[in-house]
Amino acid sequence: MAFKTSAPSTPPSWFTPKRLLIIFCVINLVNYVDRGAIASNGVNGTLPTCTDAGICTSGTGIQGDFHLSNFQDGVLSSAFMVGLLIASPIFASLAKSHNPFRLIGVGLSVWTFAVAGCGSSFDFWSIAICRMLVGVGEASFISLAAPFIDDNAPVAQKTAWLATFYMCIPAGTALGYVYGGFVGSQFNWRVAFWGEAILMLPFPILGFVIKPLQLEGFAPLESKQTLTSVETNVSETGEVSLTDDGMPAADQPFTRGSKSTSKLGDQFTRFSKDMQVLLHDQVYVVNVLGYISYNFVIGAYSYWGPKAGYSIYHMSNADLVFGGITIVCGILGTLSGGLILDRMNSTISNAFKLLSGATFLGAIFCLIAFCFRSLYVFIALFSIGELLIFATQAPVNYVSLRCVRPSLRPLSMAISTVSIHIFGDVPSAPLVGVLQDHIHDWRKTALSLTSVFFLAAGIWFIGTFLKNADIINEDEEGQSATSIREKTKPLLEGNNDAENYCQP
Repeated sequence: MAFKTSAPSTPPSWFTPKRLLIIFCVINLVNYVDRGAIASNGVNGTLPTCTDAGICTSGTGIQGDFHLSNFQDGVLSSAFMVGLLIASPIFASLAKSHNPFRLIGVGLSVWTFAVAGCGSSFDFWSIAICRMLVGVGEASFISLAAPFIDDNAPVAQKTAWLATFYMCIPAGTALGYVYGGFVGSQFNWRVAFWGEAILMLPFPILGFVIKPLQLEGFAPLESKQTLTSVETNVSETGEVSLTDDGMPAADQPFTRGSKSTSKLGDQFTRFSKDMQVLLHDQVYVVNVLGYISYNFVIGAYSYWGPKAGYSIYHMSNADLVFGGITIVCGILGTLSGGLILDRMNSTISNAFKLLSGATFLGAIFCLIAFCFRSLYVFIALFSIGELLIFATQAPVNYVSLRCVRPSLRPLSMAISTVSIHIFGDVPSAPLVGVLQDHIHDWRKTALSLTSVFFLAAGIWFIGTFLKNADIINEDEEGQSATSIREKTKPLLEGNNDAENYCQP
């Protein structure tokens, strides 16, 4: 049964689809500038050194100021993952009971204060805790930004818009290297963090002061208020007033305190049921398994690539070469993947075809590249391989968004992100290190690592044979989202005559 009540006239949201995309891209860019900055020589720095002649050089950056070991320094680079992995499912679950746009505002506020805290830290543990909180702030954004973009992008350009958003990852990381190196060397490493906080500050403020947006598949707060108002009016007329549970108010056995406990328990139960839905979704599971295999290689490439390049090809500027290839190919490949999928007609089946095909061809080029002894041939072939490999970024996230109900998209993105880190890039670097310690040949190690791309391609190829209907057009009750859109105007357009619909 549907309750229909007229809503008071409300001003349209300031956001337009293009403004929303630009804002999310800038936020994503600043977020990854922070990732690049903390790894830059200007911010990360070096330990104090002394020569045999007794000439000593003072340390620089974080490592020099806090006298960190290489292990502690490595912990700082990945500490954000602790907060990210813990908070991502929490924010995704809260999106069902709180406005998702406001949650992004909360998360970005945490991010801003945490990054400012990094600049004000006084020892290893203080900056490590701040880095963990940076991950907590980032968790709200990564879980919810992609669903917002998916809701508001033009139908024919949805994957291209996602590609534009994910393109900011390599671009932001590269910019962070430059930004951190310049600010750290010209001023101080602390200034780099304070500058990032200032750059991000307008966005959490915007998230709180601008009229919030609502994700498709979630009941807006106004609908809940309308339902409460209806129940109150019924009670005033002398008829029975019902609670949220459908019980007469007089017969409700719970007190307010126990009701809060019950609500928390209901949220946990809902989260458990949503997780069961995701884990029983063959399309989603296959997509994430392929993504884990893919990220296993990418993570090891980013960590060991320069060292392997220096060993195999004796490159004195291995950091610059591998960094440059990754930046250029990351941007071009990510954008190309989104545009190609849109041109193919954006469907889950076509996304799996593009994922398996691009990864398979990219793996061949990368594998052949490591077989050649010529540096120039290696750079040419490896660049083509990287271009194909990065073309998967938009399609893989498109599948995660479109294979689940609208209300499950935040959790889908959160669990995907958590999985690719826990089972992908986090263990890959040490495992590759163990392999290299065993065989002592970087060329063979690189070839072995690259072959994992074929596993990812094979897993995604299986996805082309699965029943993979796009169910993004179904709401919680299995109704067509199109029928709902016929009743309401688009999300980002003014709707002064809007009516609220709520399902009891």
